[in-house]
Amino acid sequence: MGTRPADRSTPADERQLSPVDGLAQLSFLIHRLLERRAGEQELSIIQTRLLGVLRDRRPTINELGKLLGLDKSSVSGLVERAERRCLITRAPSPTDGRSVLVSLTDHGRSLVSEASSQFGADVFTLLNRLSPADRRELSRLVSRVLVAHAADHEIDLFPSVEEAAAASD
Repeated sequence: MGTRPADRSTPADERQLSPVDGLAQLSFLIHRLLERRAGEQELSIIQTRLLGVLRDRRPTINELGKLLGLDKSSVSGLVERAERRCLITRAPSPTDGRSVLVSLTDHGRSLVSEASSQFGADVFTLLNRLSPADRRELSRLVSRVLVAHAADHEIDLFPSVEEAAAASD
């Protein structure tokens, strides 16, 4: 990644990467942690993302495409494979006869809950090197970036209370 040589007289915890290098390296690390936990559940990263989205909402195929950044045919194939593994189910939309709503099965919810718990522990271990104030600040900054990016793409990262309640039924 284009990091510059470090001045070895500077303590390691005071050395700083550029934002590009730091975020790239962090994304690689987080991806590795997630990939390991997904693999333990015999899931791909994209399947893990699908199940993560479905934890708290019941979207249509089109909404899933938008949330996952995939085209409709890719989402359809992803949903079909997850359905064959009994991880998700499809049901007709009560408001649009042409659409289906996608939701987790009990098996899918159990699997994503286990993977999420383990991944959360991995991230907590990683972030435990920071002070509580630094963890809060990191969360605040990351949230600002992600919420703004989602808004630019007309994506709501936060499901409504109704969506969350329907997803957990």
